[in-house]
Amino acid sequence: MAEQVSASERILRGIPVSPGVCQGRILVLDKTRFRVEKRLVPDAEISGELNRFQQALVKTREQMQETQRQLLQNLGANHAGIFDAHLLVLEDPSVIDEVVRRIQEEKVNAEYAFGQVTERYIEALARVEDEYLRERASDLRDVSGRIMGQLLGVSDQVNLAQLSEPCILIAHDLSPTRTAQLDRKNVLGFATDIGSRTSHTAIMAQSLRIPAVVGLKDASEQLASGEFALLDGFNGRVVINPTASTLAEYGQLVQKQVSLAEKLRGTLAQEAITLDRRRIVISANIERAEDVDSVRSSGAEGVGLFRTEYLFLNRDHLPTEAEQYQAYRQVAEALRPDPVVIRTLDLGADKLLPLLGMPAEMNPALGWRAIRYCLQHEEIFRTQLRAILRASPGGNVKLMYPMISGLDELIQANAFLEQCKAELRKEGVPFDPRLEVGIMVETPAAVAISDLLSRHAQFFSLGTNDLIQYTLAVDRVNEKIAHLYEPTHPAIIRLIHQTVQAARARGIWVSVCGELAGEVELTPLLLGLGVDELSAAPPALPPLKFLLRRLQFAEAQELVQFALKSESAAEILSRSVALARRAAPSLFEAKK
Repeated sequence: MAEQVSASERILRGIPVSPGVCQGRILVLDKTRFRVEKRLVPDAEISGELNRFQQALVKTREQMQETQRQLLQNLGANHAGIFDAHLLVLEDPSVIDEVVRRIQEEKVNAEYAFGQVTERYIEALARVEDEYLRERASDLRDVSGRIMGQLLGVSDQVNLAQLSEPCILIAHDLSPTRTAQLDRKNVLGFATDIGSRTSHTAIMAQSLRIPAVVGLKDASEQLASGEFALLDGFNGRVVINPTASTLAEYGQLVQKQVSLAEKLRGTLAQEAITLDRRRIVISANIERAEDVDSVRSSGAEGVGLFRTEYLFLNRDHLPTEAEQYQAYRQVAEALRPDPVVIRTLDLGADKLLPLLGMPAEMNPALGWRAIRYCLQHEEIFRTQLRAILRASPGGNVKLMYPMISGLDELIQANAFLEQCKAELRKEGVPFDPRLEVGIMVETPAAVAISDLLSRHAQFFSLGTNDLIQYTLAVDRVNEKIAHLYEPTHPAIIRLIHQTVQAARARGIWVSVCGELAGEVELTPLLLGLGVDELSAAPPALPPLKFLLRRLQFAEAQELVQFALKSESAAEILSRSVALARRAAPSLFEAKK
């Protein structure tokens, strides 16, 4: 909803995904709306419908390959690779075969059959809890829209490569395909109704250095082309008809951000060490081997979480041991001697259903997922363990199991690992015999027995997203109860404290790799709780390091002593925010 500030000025609030401030006239792009009617097809015309469908796939592939080629020239291989997943959709037998079957058996027109099939897949992806996977629904919608346009012989899209004058784009969604075509001279910034920080569009906006805001809900419906607006990519705002005082205020904001950016760049090569000499390791969370460039540029000291399940996305067969080994080795070698923590598969009943044939579950978050799935699928688990071991001879690879809730699971997983080591020794394949093995602490059960688990693990990594969800019984994607998702709830503080104390007693280290690690205003709290490492998305790391170098560990410990006695999540949050702002005011002065 828009916030009325003055008689003419309105503010729309969303999610900031690419920093910067711009102002200008807006251009609202129409959402692609195809009217598809069901039409029964005579037997004699079935082959013609199948041929139309195949030709639409071919023409769409040619268009996307040309877009990929242009992007390769302009931005390089990392960003051109975004379209690999889009192209795989065009060859996905689970989709293509079902469309063909519907045309043949139901005797319907190709566009109707295609629309029915793809909408079911899009809806399924949009419902999953994992934010990254939800964003893949947008990718599938992009590709299916292009195929549908070919089938219907229509396109209502503005040519973004040939805009006549500078503008701010407003759209329901802006696919990577269209983002790649942006005329950077005339696109000042863009904002969309949907999207998140992990979307491909957000990533490309950062690479293009275009200010961007997503998650505005209904901006494309509220706004009209030609309106004057200011887009704030730092704070996630679009200001319609800004007043003179607002424009002046934002002029000062830009200057503060430029100054802050210079300060953050000066911190990148420095250690994250507090004023009273407490050392914290700052690491990056990554999803693909290609992410190593962002690890280096963020000032990270390695990778604290390599989410390996993304090697399994958008394909019709499991990755081989060789494929996995190459991906893990690529990251390990690129970042050596800095450590790389590789998490084994965090598969679940809400992920990868077509690939693995996993049954739908009433409550997938509490179901057959992660280590539970891997322990029952020995071949998949052993293949990954062997690949990780083979990538470890350089000495900087560490292994981590997700969703451990009982001691038996950890013991069984370690037994599989020892079997794989024995196999590789027999085959004469080198690996690091001192490979560190840790676990994700994501359930209250794991915290309760953390003293027992510490006897069989060399480190703990707190997955705060799931830990908060399971402890508070709150689904954070459920809008009705999302306000109950409180990272500073006294129960969460006590669980983290208990985990750290168990690790200290055994002499092992503790990391935080959930979203909590990237929340700079909560950094004092995590520091005071005694964690050894914070691992977050690369863009979040420079501010974390900047703040840590200005904090006193002793003050953070005093904050935690208060938090452990407090009855109020709001009070704990307020104290942590106040300490962060006092230590590094410039981090917060550069925000409105």
